[in-house]
Amino acid sequence: MTWSPLNLTVRVGCSLTYETTMQTPVLFVLRPRLEGRVLVMQEKLSFGIGLPSYEFQDTHGNITYRSMFMPGRNEVRHDALVAVSSEPDNRDVPNWLTPVSQLPPEVLRYTLPSRYCDSDKLMDFAWSNFGQITNALQRVQTICDWVHNNIEYRTMSGRPDISASEVIHRRYGVCRDFAHAAIALCRTFNLPARYVTGHLPDIGCIDPGTPMDFHAYFEVYLGQEWFTFDARFNVPRIGRVKVAHGLDAVDGAFATIYGEASLTHFQVWAYQVNPLEVSVGDPIDLSKRLDGNPTVRLKETLIKA
Repeated sequence: MTWSPLNLTVRVGCSLTYETTMQTPVLFVLRPRLEGRVLVMQEKLSFGIGLPSYEFQDTHGNITYRSMFMPGRNEVRHDALVAVSSEPDNRDVPNWLTPVSQLPPEVLRYTLPSRYCDSDKLMDFAWSNFGQITNALQRVQTICDWVHNNIEYRTMSGRPDISASEVIHRRYGVCRDFAHAAIALCRTFNLPARYVTGHLPDIGCIDPGTPMDFHAYFEVYLGQEWFTFDARFNVPRIGRVKVAHGLDAVDGAFATIYGEASLTHFQVWAYQVNPLEVSVGDPIDLSKRLDGNPTVRLKETLIKA
């Protein structure tokens, strides 16, 4: 990965409230992964009245917290200031694919079908639509183009039980469905692809006007590195903050609850700020937001995106 300066600051986080009538075990994956073009400058994570939590890394290396909801109201809050690069995704993507026989052992699992990325059900579809493309990068981009152009984005249409093959059949979904569909199609060609969830501010982009939320996209192993692709937006973006990656949304869930608990409040934020004016723990104040328009604000200079 080419070095680039971390010259923008993004505030990311969430506020979650759960109601339950009994002690309920829970796992949370909320903190940014410490990799790539990001640097956590300030961060605070709190679990309200829950029992003391402890941190561990899951089998994909995601920072995970194990805790316990107590009867009543449970509030969870994460807030962070993260330095990111003003460079967009994937500036130097190779055109060659590592043969399966030479893939690192830890990468092999990302070539196989999973719960939501049922590539085994999409073989005929994938080969009839993308089989004529032999260049690895071109094949991935053509898959992204197809998903972007043929799957309609519908807010609030997500379901926890729908797989990639079903999304492709019904032709609409949310960002996680776009990611699942593209991942499954990549895996039909033995392209290692993994699901990613995190934060995506609107740096250099017009604010779509919808509430901020976690975002799902995916990565493909090309050459000897993982590279970012996003079938939902299908254009290079600035300022992604990865929280988790894995086989599919099972590994990218921000909360895994072992029992009954109702989510009664959900707020997510991801927007560019001036680190001299904003600190972790301050009220969420979108009047201090620097993104949401075509201009990338880099220090005191305005750079057209």
